[in-house]
Amino acid sequence: MSSPPSSGLPPQVRRLVAATLVNTFGNGVYAAVGALYLTRIAGLSVAEVGLGLTIAGLAGLLVSTPLGVVADRLGPNRAYVAFLLLQAVTMTALTQVLAFPLYVAVAAVTAVADAGQRGAKGALIAGLAPSDQRVRTRAMLRVTTNIGMGVGMGLAGIVLAVDRREVYLIALLTNAATFLLTAAIVQWGMPRLPAVPSATGPSGFTALKDRPFLVFVGLDGLLSMHNAMARIAIPLWVATATDAPAWLISVLLVTNSVAVILLQIRVARGTEQLAGAARAGRRAGLLLALACGVLAVTDVTSGAVTIALLVTAAVVHVLGEMLQSAGGWGISFELAPPGAQGQYQGAYAMGHQFGDLLAPFVLTVVAVSWGWPGWLLTATIFLLAGAFVPVVVRWSQRSDSDGPQQVAKLAGSGEAGPVAADRAG
Repeated sequence: MSSPPSSGLPPQVRRLVAATLVNTFGNGVYAAVGALYLTRIAGLSVAEVGLGLTIAGLAGLLVSTPLGVVADRLGPNRAYVAFLLLQAVTMTALTQVLAFPLYVAVAAVTAVADAGQRGAKGALIAGLAPSDQRVRTRAMLRVTTNIGMGVGMGLAGIVLAVDRREVYLIALLTNAATFLLTAAIVQWGMPRLPAVPSATGPSGFTALKDRPFLVFVGLDGLLSMHNAMARIAIPLWVATATDAPAWLISVLLVTNSVAVILLQIRVARGTEQLAGAARAGRRAGLLLALACGVLAVTDVTSGAVTIALLVTAAVVHVLGEMLQSAGGWGISFELAPPGAQGQYQGAYAMGHQFGDLLAPFVLTVVAVSWGWPGWLLTATIFLLAGAFVPVVVRWSQRSDSDGPQQVAKLAGSGEAGPVAADRAG
């Protein structure tokens, strides 16, 4: 299993990279076999699996910010380890799922744990990495995620080839074991970051009162629909609306993964500060809109022209995807006041969860089903969302002097002392 480059990063960040590689390897195994396990082995219908995931997604969305506050109060390390252990439990429990109600319960708890670990991990990055290295660390972890997921999904092919219940169970338990190993690396391989007591830290409602930040979260959620665009909409479009060969779908997916591995760190340069991050958000919207425009043209082309346009759209799309990720990381870190990285990272994750819930409707019902008018409407959504990111960042900077962030900053200085200062990096 190859490791991503990590030179120049502090040792504790390199250990976080290793922990992410282990965790995402297990996630890759489950991503490849989970749906088939639930339908072929557990006996659930496709509709039941989809409904369960929707309910779970809503549960994760609702608790994301409160669990970020938990990460601040307990300390990022303790919270991250606790949520990883909970995910190990729910993945193990999934091997016993034989009915829809139990599946919904397990999926909901899993989504809650996943939402909690996202906020805790974000706060951990903010505390472990120097402020000018946070976005680079995020980029490194995204590269690591693609490598880990790719290796896991590749090895899961063995499970799919054998296609027997006991092998599926081994795959699920392997994923559970990776949560345990990741928790062990975090617990014993990284310095313990201090908690922010409620008496000295910002209010647990600071992020939810920060209107500019919440608007940014919504805009970022719209831009994050690119995830489903790559995984769902483009493959469906290729298969149902163009004359391109089916094997091109694999080429486009591989192109996306390879581009992220090779270019994400480079694309993230310059997004450590708010101005650069805001520009990245605007450019991301422009590129994602351009990709939708190119896809719209393939509605009326054929043959080699269609293939060339689809490859072009995939390349433009992944450039927008990488810019959106880097810009979002930079803005979410920079707008968080001292002592509130956990809750702000939890609130930031809400945007992606919102995008994941909205994307299947927008991208399948509107873009794929309506054809070129649907793609142009989707392009407009991306374009407007990206264009408003710099506007919202400027709004946040103007309101900083008397808004919830300033209150939190004052709470995080003086009495809060070095604890808050450490969180700000």
